Amino acid sequence: MAVTVSITILLALAAALLLKGRRVGPGTAAILWLSGFTTASTGLADPVNTFLAAIAGFITGH
Repeated sequence: MAVTVSITILLALAAALLLKGRRVGPGTAAILWLSGFTTASTGLADPVNTFLAAIAGFITGH
């Protein structure tokens, strides 16, 4: 029997563990978690892609 786990859940767990271990800040953990929606191509992928592109554009000034 095959067991599947969404990449979104895996990245959420990774973000939580990194945040708990104080390896990353809350912003970086949120970006990691949000990128799981993009990678998994869930229904939220398009809005998350738009949000991440806006953040990247803000940071780079484009």
